[in-house]
Amino acid sequence: MSTGVRRRMGVDERRQQLIGVALDLFSRRSPDEVSIDEIATAAGISRPLVYHYFPGKLSLYEAALKRASQDLASRFAEPHEGPLGARLLRVMRRYFDFVDEHGPGFSALMRGGPAVGSSATNALIDSVRQAAYDQMLSHLGVAAAPARLELVVRSWISLAESTALLWLDGRRIPRAELELQLVHDFAALAAVSAAHDEDMAALLKTMVKGEPADGPFAELVGRLISLGS
Repeated sequence: MSTGVRRRMGVDERRQQLIGVALDLFSRRSPDEVSIDEIATAAGISRPLVYHYFPGKLSLYEAALKRASQDLASRFAEPHEGPLGARLLRVMRRYFDFVDEHGPGFSALMRGGPAVGSSATNALIDSVRQAAYDQMLSHLGVAAAPARLELVVRSWISLAESTALLWLDGRRIPRAELELQLVHDFAALAAVSAAHDEDMAALLKTMVKGEPADGPFAELVGRLISLGS
């Protein structure tokens, strides 16, 4: 039988609760539109108590952003098993899962929000991009990327961000189509670079080696061939 006595949270537990509450609210509305009063109400505590754990909304936003960035970075982790095209497609599905779940917060972060421009926020954003970059090199079996490969991978990561932001603005294109298109985009960027560089050409051959006939890369080739028929 419940006594109705509420358990007192420790400092770290309360901070984690507030971060979770803030993330939930930021996932539904832009952080600019969420007040400390709303966060306090959702957490079941008073406004002054929120300030006891965080100096202001900016510090709470940065803490929430740190947790979200760790979550987003983890979406790029993928076992090195099976064809590369299928692996990238699974990564894109998890990436868009995050974008779908945290739409307003993701949009505010990339387009400009209450903490954008701060050194802490920029470092978190860069950490996600670097995690994605490192994962891509790992899947390609490259320890240190030559200049053209770095250009391809970093350009593709920026393209994924831009595509996600445009998709959030009305969701006019089916999400699954964009996930597949981004996998095709990576192959296309690599192919164009391969036309200008022997090392990229060798890497492209390694990329497509062993790709199944029903895989994303083979599908792209089939679609391109059909355009000329």
